[in-house]
Amino acid sequence: MTERYMVGSFAEPGPLLSAVATLRRAGVTIHDVFAPYPVHGLDEAMGIRRSRLPWITLLAGLTGLCFALAFQYYTAVFDWPLDVGGKPENSTLAFVPIAFEMTILCAGLATAAAFLACNGLFPGAPARLAGPRVTNDRFAIALRWRSTAFDTGEATRLLIESGAIEITEQEVSL
Repeated sequence: MTERYMVGSFAEPGPLLSAVATLRRAGVTIHDVFAPYPVHGLDEAMGIRRSRLPWITLLAGLTGLCFALAFQYYTAVFDWPLDVGGKPENSTLAFVPIAFEMTILCAGLATAAAFLACNGLFPGAPARLAGPRVTNDRFAIALRWRSTAFDTGEATRLLIESGAIEITEQEVSL
């Protein structure tokens, strides 16, 4: 199965942002935008919602914290109680370093795994680049080409008016 794309390339981020806003106002759905570095305001221009990744990080961190505290309490009180200098067996201050480390470890690993899974970045995944220079010095807008998606002539005109230096058609096999 193959999909067709119309790809407009830009040399600067300013015209790219202008093209994204112009295409969205014209009702054209933008499949993806490629940039060699983060462009401020691009998320808002594309209408991308805020990520749910911080919630995954929070839940994983709280899970790691609860697990660390419960495990240390079980070990210190029930499984291996030691009387060290008359201190209580469930000394919460002694649990802080391990609980902190487990919170950070679980949150970090879950965030990395969720990021890779949500973006389809797994071993053997095909590269999805709009052109050979988008990781170097070019910016690109990819529009999925369907017969009913948009008027190609109008989209080409809007891209050229916004400052596209090259417009190509690509077929990508899935």
